[in-house]
This record gives sequence, C-alpha cells and structure tokens, in this order.
Amino acid sequence: MIRMGLSLSAILGLFSCSDETLTGYGAAETQWVLQEIDGAAFDAQAVLEFPEEGVLRGQAPCNTFSGQQTVPYPWFKAENLAVTRLACPDLPAETAFFEALQAMTLAEVGVDTLFLSNDAGRKMVFVAQ
Repeated sequence: MIRMGLSLSAILGLFSCSDETLTGYGAAETQWVLQEIDGAAFDAQAVLEFPEEGVLRGQAPCNTFSGQQTVPYPWFKAENLAVTRLACPDLPAETAFFEALQAMTLAEVGVDTLFLSNDAGRKMVFVAQ
C-alpha cells in the first residue's frame, strides 16, 4: 500500500511540473502572424512566438519585442514587454498592435489559428506561418 502511495505521489508531481501556459497547449514552435485586430485586417506585419514556457517574443511592424506570459491557459497576459526603439512608417500600426496585445486576457489555440480576446469584445486573430 505504501508503494502505491509513493507511485501516486510521483505521478502527481509530474503533472504539477507541466507547462500550463500557451506553450504547453500548442502555441510553441510556431510563428503566429497577425491577421486582424477587432475584425479589421491588419495590413502591417507582426509575428508572435512562444519559444519556451512563460516567454513571448516577436516582431512588431517596426521593432522586436520580448516579454513574459506566465498565466495558465486559457488566460493570457503579456507582461514585462521589452521593445526596441526603431522608428519606421508603420509606427501607428505598431502602437495599435501593442495596445491590443496588452489588452488581451484569453487565448484559444487551434491547429493553425491563435485567437486572443478579452471580456470587452476585443479580438486578435493570428495564423500559423
């Protein structure tokens, strides 16, 4: 009986160490290209990646960025964003991208699509590249 209790403890320990962020639910190892914000096509180029547990990074229309995403799936929160500071003609699109990204609170990962949304009805749609 003691042996079974130890085995169950070991199994539960494995589950508690699993990645509960987007990387553990299908978003890892994919470049997600932004297609639209709030139902409008996004005409500039923006890419979002989740390279490892708790990390997000990408390329906005003008600058690269990195940050943290540590809340458990299906929740989403872009935290501690570090962004380079290059100027370009797409700065208005970049501002819209970062404002929307930081407003998102929920995520849904599909085979080829990533949806980010919030309770206010805002939505970002990404497709796998």
